[in-house]
Amino acid sequence: MDLDIYLEGIQARDEQAFAAWLAGAEPAVRRSLRPFASSVDVEAVIQEALLRVWVLAPKHSPDGKTNSLVRLAVRIARNLAVDEARRMNRLVDFDDTDVSTDALHGTDSFPDSLLHRLVRFCMDQLTGKPQLALQARLTAEGESDTQLAMPLGMAVNTFRKNVSRARKAVRQCLEDRGIKLQEYL
Repeated sequence: MDLDIYLEGIQARDEQAFAAWLAGAEPAVRRSLRPFASSVDVEAVIQEALLRVWVLAPKHSPDGKTNSLVRLAVRIARNLAVDEARRMNRLVDFDDTDVSTDALHGTDSFPDSLLHRLVRFCMDQLTGKPQLALQARLTAEGESDTQLAMPLGMAVNTFRKNVSRARKAVRQCLEDRGIKLQEYL
């Protein structure tokens, strides 16, 4: 869906139009910041980026492609995250090739590397409730653990324990294949 349908309302300072746009745009902005999750306060970056979009929207001219305002928001958020990471002397390694398109479609720009294939392999080895819980957590778009646990028929604490078990199993699988992870991962 092209969220630019709300642009005219946003430019007229219609808060409801902005709220509707925000509901669709925020997950894409959040996805675009995944590479920065361990380096910056992503929530603060998102809030600042969306505030800047509200301020800049009246002057924004669509480029003829879909979701021009979302792409603007993603670019602003990524630039803010880079600036913040640099300010804090935290280097971030990311591929900046058309991140806005990837974020809009819920995909990631990962090269098909050995590490990526190993992580995928180890995650595919999971079974049962740990697999279900981790998959729910990884595909969540802002839902709380309570919301994720309910459809799986798990109590929140059980859901969290299953996520922890899944992460431990993936870590062990990777370590068995020679990948040593830092403790904070």
